[in-house]
Amino acid sequence: MRPDGPLRPVQEGGIVHRLANVRWRAGVFLGVSLEMGLAGCSAVPIAFLASRTPAPTATATVTATPTATPTLTPTPTATITPTSTLTPTITLTPTITPTPTITATPTFDFPDVTVSEQAHCRYGPSSAYLHAADLYANDHGLLWNRNFDGAWLWVRFDKLHYACWVSASVVQVEGDVFSVVVTQTKLPHSELYGPPGNVQATRDGNQVTVTWNGIWMTEDDDRGYFLEATVCLGNYEVDVFAHTDDTAYTFTDETTCDGESGGRLYAVEKHGYTDPVRIRWP
Repeated sequence: MRPDGPLRPVQEGGIVHRLANVRWRAGVFLGVSLEMGLAGCSAVPIAFLASRTPAPTATATVTATPTATPTLTPTPTATITPTSTLTPTITLTPTITPTPTITATPTFDFPDVTVSEQAHCRYGPSSAYLHAADLYANDHGLLWNRNFDGAWLWVRFDKLHYACWVSASVVQVEGDVFSVVVTQTKLPHSELYGPPGNVQATRDGNQVTVTWNGIWMTEDDDRGYFLEATVCLGNYEVDVFAHTDDTAYTFTDETTCDGESGGRLYAVEKHGYTDPVRIRWP
């Protein structure tokens, strides 16, 4: 029986085999031959047909060509080994600190003062100030300061625990009086009595007269009144100090200076000075 459809080649392992067609054609051919022999040539002995050796059947040997299967060669994976980064150790270099050289500062050598005769030491650079201490010949001290012209010296005498003012005319100085600086010192203050009242000043040409009301004090305490003023004399402004037991005092004050004149008034008792009263200068 013939298979349906056209003959199709069979491909196996890359070789085309027509095995099925060959086998089918051989069978048809053999069958036709037998029918023709039996029908047309009946005298042909049967033994011939029976002894006929069939044609060998071709057996196709399929040789499989092995297909090379790629062998996967594993690619080694690089393992990253962390590298330790060494932190440098900072070695501190000791810094040599230079030892400062002490430069000796010369100590000022205050001039020596020796009293020549008995005198007063006072609280200010004028005989108008209160008595501060008694001085005697050969009393020694150091000259600390002076007034503007060096006529009065502020001296710390060895026998006193404070400095006071002495006239340059009653002492001997070893050294330069003007090597020390000018100073102004504070007056000792007293609260036993109040300041003078009703202080007034009037001018008559170059004469200025200051008046005030008196302060009652005990006879033992009473040291009068003290005035300090800046006045014009010979076209120069001059500091003037005055003491009086009265309730009025007259200054000479010219009008040729550019600066202003003025002054202050104190009541004085033996322990010190009252608060000052400003003089309204005419």
